Amino acid sequence: MMSYKVLRTNIIRESQIFTKCLGIAMAKRCYMKTANTSTSEQNDERTTHFGFQTIRESEKAKEVHTVFENVANSYDLMNDAMSMGIHRIWKDIFMQELGPTHGTHLLDSAGGTGDITFRYMNFLRNTPNPHNTRSHVTVCDINQHMLDVGKERANKLGLSQDGNCSITWKREDAENLSFPEDSFTAYTIAFGVRNVTRIDKVLSEAYRVLQPGGRFLCLEFSHVTNETLQWLYDRYSFQIIPVMGQLIAGQWKPYQYLVESIRRFPKQEDFKEMIESAGFRNVTYRNLTCGMVAIHSGFKL
Repeated sequence: MMSYKVLRTNIIRESQIFTKCLGIAMAKRCYMKTANTSTSEQNDERTTHFGFQTIRESEKAKEVHTVFENVANSYDLMNDAMSMGIHRIWKDIFMQELGPTHGTHLLDSAGGTGDITFRYMNFLRNTPNPHNTRSHVTVCDINQHMLDVGKERANKLGLSQDGNCSITWKREDAENLSFPEDSFTAYTIAFGVRNVTRIDKVLSEAYRVLQPGGRFLCLEFSHVTNETLQWLYDRYSFQIIPVMGQLIAGQWKPYQYLVESIRRFPKQEDFKEMIESAGFRNVTYRNLTCGMVAIHSGFKL
């Protein structure tokens, strides 16, 4: 029978062996973590969100481009279906909030298929213009396919050659615009800013290209303020919208991403602070449909 002294010695020895092994394992983990961190820092691979996924910043623009390349032809139809037509009301309110006057030079960023641009032109058409003052809108989007759809729509609507308001369609990255400083009197972005890689860069560029006194206006999905509506909205978003995307557009994943990107977007107050940090003043926001979407406004003063 093993004596207590021998048993105690064995326990101590096994404990020492275990501790040594554990120390080696932890040291390995620590080394690997340090090595990985060092490699990441060397490669400067910042990460960002693509819906609920975490990806490298360098990959997001390509992923988002693929999403909108796949849905461009059915984009407007899906907007009607997903929102049950309410997006039209939101955009009408958005344009009323902008209240453009003749002589406005608008940059419609992430303007895609032209919904905001066409409202801008129709608004001016219905506004007296006794001096025949000319206005202009530049529609920019990172996806050429979306712009092509917009051009085709403009031709069908007879808006390509409007007498006192002209359109330019231009492929641009909202995070790195090619326009000179102080180029525009107004800047709009509707349902686009949540898809960019760096929101702060978009806001900085918006500020740069606006003239002093120019206005920034953003329409974007936001965070619902009513708990009951939030519960219903979550279920509709995650369980119904991707199915609609599959049935109507033949695409599930792009609409899964779009739903997820909405949940990732900053809350109203947080986005307001980001706009202020870019240099804008008199920044306000207005909730529509209990915060389902919000209009943020700011001025370059």
